[in-house]
Order: sequence, then C-alpha cells, then structure tokens
Amino acid sequence: MRNKNLIIFCFITLISIFPLLDLAHPGLPITHDGQDHVARIANFYANLEEGNIVPRWASNLNWGYGHPILMFLYPLPSYVASIFHFFGFSLVDSVKIVFAAGFFLSGIVMYVWTSIFLDKRSAFFASLLYLFAPYRFVDLYVRGAIGEHIAFIFPPLVFWAILKLNRTAEKKYLTYGTLALSGLILSHNAITIMFLPLFFLYFVFIFYFGKRRKLFLFQFISLIILGFGLASFFVLPAFFEGKYTLRDIVTAKTSLSFSSVGQFLFGEWNYGGTGAFTVQIGLIQLFFIVLSLFFLVFAFRKNKQTKILLACLELLFLLTLFLMTSQSNVIWEKVTLLQKFQFPWRFLSLAVFISAAIGGITFSAIKEKYKNIFLLLIVSVLLFVNKDYWRAKGYLIKPEIFYTGIYNSTTDTGESAPIWSVRFMEKRPKSRLETIEGEGNVLEVNRFSTKHVYQITSKEGLRIRENTLYFPGWEVFVDGKKVPIEFQDPANRGLITFFLEEGIHTVKIKFTETKLRILADSISIVGLVFVTILGILKKRLLWPHFR
Repeated sequence: MRNKNLIIFCFITLISIFPLLDLAHPGLPITHDGQDHVARIANFYANLEEGNIVPRWASNLNWGYGHPILMFLYPLPSYVASIFHFFGFSLVDSVKIVFAAGFFLSGIVMYVWTSIFLDKRSAFFASLLYLFAPYRFVDLYVRGAIGEHIAFIFPPLVFWAILKLNRTAEKKYLTYGTLALSGLILSHNAITIMFLPLFFLYFVFIFYFGKRRKLFLFQFISLIILGFGLASFFVLPAFFEGKYTLRDIVTAKTSLSFSSVGQFLFGEWNYGGTGAFTVQIGLIQLFFIVLSLFFLVFAFRKNKQTKILLACLELLFLLTLFLMTSQSNVIWEKVTLLQKFQFPWRFLSLAVFISAAIGGITFSAIKEKYKNIFLLLIVSVLLFVNKDYWRAKGYLIKPEIFYTGIYNSTTDTGESAPIWSVRFMEKRPKSRLETIEGEGNVLEVNRFSTKHVYQITSKEGLRIRENTLYFPGWEVFVDGKKVPIEFQDPANRGLITFFLEEGIHTVKIKFTETKLRILADSISIVGLVFVTILGILKKRLLWPHFR
C-alpha cells in the first residue's frame, strides 16, 4: 500500500515539473505582483534578522517612509521564503522555490485526501485536475499571487484531517488539522473565509453518516478554535487594526468586476489584469462536471453517501460560479464581507477545488476495465490543453539591492495605508529626520526596521519630523522618556512629528507591540504550546468520556 502511494507521489511530482520549467530560467517571471512580493519578503527577512519574530513594519517600502503592510499581508509564504534565503538562495530564487513547492505539494495533498474514499487512480486523477486548472497558471505566471498559490495546499489537508478524525478519533489528526487550518489562514485571508463554509458543510456531512458524534463535534470545534488560535498573532491585528487603514475605502471600489458565463467556458490566454486574463474553469474539469450529472442519476444509486456528496458539490460549484457573475451583484452589495475579497473571480480557487473533487468522484464510477485507458487518454488531453499556459511573459533581472533597498512602492493598491496619510508617497524624503521648526544638528546613531536612534543637539526648541509613516505602535523617547507624537498635521500628513527642547538629546523612535498585538501573540503562544503537548502525549486526551 505504501509503495503504491509512493509511486503515485513520484508521478505527481514528475508531472508537476513540466509547468514549473519556466521557473528555472534566470530572473523573476514578469507577473502583476511578483516583483512586489520579493520586495515585501526582503523587508520581512530584514525584520527576522533583527530579531522581530513577527514582522509587522516594512521600513523600506513606500519610498522609504515605511508601511504597515506586513501586518495585513499573509505571512506564511514570507516565512517559508525567508528560510530558503537564510540558507543562501537569493530572494528571487527563494520566491520561485516557494511557488514550485506550493504547486506540487497541492497535488500531493489532494491525492492524500481523496485516496481515503476513492480508489487510487481516481484520487490520482483528482489531484491532476487540481493541479492542471487554468486558474492555477494564472496565479503562477500571470498574477504571481504567492498567497493564493500556497493556499491551495491546505484545504485538502483540512478535509483529510476532518475525515480521519471521524474514522479513527486519533488526536494526531486534530494536531494535523489545526496546523493545516492555521496554515491556510496564514496563507491567504480571503481564501480562508471562502473555504470555512465548506469545512462546516463537510463536517455536517460526515457527522450525519459517521460515528462517535459527540466526540467528533468536540474535535471539530477544537480544530477550529486551535487553528485560529495559532494564527491569532496575524488574524487579530489584521482584523481589528484594519480600521486604521484605507482598507474599506479601497476594497469597496474594486469588488464588482464580474465575469460572464461564457468566460468560464473559454478565454483567450493573456497576461493582462482584471477582466483581461482568463477565468475559464478548464475543458476537462467542465466535461467531468457535466458527466457527473449523468452518473449522479445512474451510477450511484446504491451508494447514498457518495450520491449526496456529489450532489452537494455540484450545487456548491454552481453557487461559486453564480457569485462570480453580475447576477449576484445584489449579494455583493449587501454582504460587506464579500467586498473584502476585492474581486469576485477569487472564487475560482473554490471552483478549482470543487471541480477536482467532482472529477475524482465521477472518474471512480467508470468501470474498472476501462479506467487505465481512460486515465491515460484524459491525462494526455489535460496536459495538452494546458501546455500553452506554462509560459512566463518574460523575466526581470535585477540586483538584490533593488529589493533590499528603498522601494518606490507600497506594493499594494493603497488599502494598507494609514487612514490619516496619503494613499501613496510620490518621492523619497531628502533625509530620514528633519527639523521643521528651529535649527539643530542631527546625527543618526543607528537604524533598524523598527528602531531609529539619533543624537540631536540644539540651542533652541525644535519641532522634528521623522520621515516615517505613523501607525499605532510607533513611540518616541527622548533621553528615555516618552514624548507625544503629532501625526495629523496637514503640512506633514501622516508623518511622525514631535517637539524637542534645547540641549543634547538621545532620541529613540521605536515600533512597539500594542496591547492587542501582545494579546494576539500570547494566544498564539498558548495555542502552540497546547498543540505541541497534544502532539507529544501518547495517551488519548480530554475526550474519553465522550465514547
């Protein structure tokens, strides 16, 4: 059994290599967000080097004024890329490795989940449908969406853990499920919200047909709580401190870019932006979705559980398509949470997952004697129809300093900018710290991402501007004493300004953890300790009385 799984893992890995060959080319593939991701990760890594385990402030972004985007940007891809960079890979190569690993791992985990309830060939087919969907290559070679790309790894793992919990009640699957859910949360906020209803529906489905219901309910609730608990260091500040940003204003303007039904069937491949790149589901995926309707009626008459699962998946697939069309406009306008997704076509991530599951289940209904020939034929067609999507538009060849130095962008559309500042800065400051009232001498002692130290000498009182955007957490200390910050002066909008008396002073400007961030970090630490203990203990924990 293990040997067969290992062989299939090798096949999935080998097949995954073909779409990834363009990543082997020197330089960074030209995509919408790829260059910006590298710059963000450069700032992320700088924080880690300085001892900031949870990076929140990107000091070199926004023309050198800094930016809080790391607080709101999914951190897991940055952590993983930082590991590769630590071991000597360039920033660009580290990002490309993360893209490559995310691609083939998503296929592996889809097989791991579906092989529990499908035969191995059907599970293998489901994994290929999951890998070779046009939108996967849009993320990879058009958008360069590293967060969404990595997020594809985790939904199958959560589904796998939920199913294994019900079948075995072993606590190790609670640990795995917790890590998978937290991994999804830390990979992409919006994708997590999309998949949460599916996790609950899958739980209800298994709860209805499964055993040990009280125990299973307890385990599922524990999985959700622990998963969010582990990720709280990111989730809580991102959610509650988003009120200090332009998030709601910016996202409200970009949430209604809908697709037509025809675009789901066919779309010309190109590297344009929203409304230009293809949003097609995939010819083979659509073929098996249509075929599943026939099999639903004729092939699963005696298997009530599979029939209900397939019917639910088909309904969810139709709902997913509906939410991407203009007919759902009223829902998007009423449900403000949807507007945070920015683009309705983000639901393609859900469509890719559901269509792969439907395809695998449908393939399992094919008679055994025909499966091998069908698998060979369909896989050949699947690879052929997708082969033109495995191409990078071109490559950026830039020195490392381009990403590690001052970067002339916020790397987003302005949604993470502080609400009291301008959306984007337009030029670099003349110096890092300036006197805007009075005269004095300024000596920069040292500077890190979240700590700036100066020695300032003056014979008169000064008003100082440090050319750093203010965000909650920034504090100014003069000779060890905290002084007030003014950041709403229209002439210095959003920048840190403060008053300084005459004399020789040591000024420290530090980005500190707010009470909310400390609480969020503490919850994550407690969650990590609990999950670690859960993974180490061999005895069944907490739930024997549910049996």
